[in-house]
Amino acid sequence: MSEPVKVSVIYYSATGNVTALARQIASAAEKAGAEVRLRRVAELAPQAAIDSNPAWAANVQATADIPEVTPDDVDWADAVIVGSPTRFGNIASQAKQFLDTLGGLWFQGKLANKVYSGFAATSGKHGGNESTILALYNSFHHFGGIVVAPGYTNEALFANASPYGVSHYGSEPVDETTITAAAAQAERVVETAAALKAGRAALAA
Repeated sequence: MSEPVKVSVIYYSATGNVTALARQIASAAEKAGAEVRLRRVAELAPQAAIDSNPAWAANVQATADIPEVTPDDVDWADAVIVGSPTRFGNIASQAKQFLDTLGGLWFQGKLANKVYSGFAATSGKHGGNESTILALYNSFHHFGGIVVAPGYTNEALFANASPYGVSHYGSEPVDETTITAAAAQAERVVETAAALKAGRAALAA
């Protein structure tokens, strides 16, 4: 049997919506046959800021068992799926700080030719979900990555209404429509990464 696709699901989340999406994406990737690492980005905010928001503090406590991401989690993976909340139409500083630690791998060419995809969440419907995902993709292009956006390739993805990546908006918990779309995006990433891995193996044989 061929070696399974290795997928790292890497995310930053403050109040928990990106966490919910990341968990669903990781679960769907596993069901699609991938070996998965779910990793959270280290928190940079001061404890006083976290404690001032009950939802933020609760999410930090609820996700303490999820390992913090390291560059090795990107190096290891065939596919990397990254999620972030929106900060002024861009990715959160915590997520950007982690991406900025990958310079060594980039210099060695170890970020190139992997599959990459992204997802996001924000408080408002037009609060910058798509610009956040597109900003994230700028880094993937610099890596020499193969960006696999969900597009409109599945009925569930039409329902989520963004071709760039699954996103959630609002303060309410992530709904079933978005959960289903997240699973479809994960499946597309695994399928694409598996095809690339099989093709490369065949060429090397």
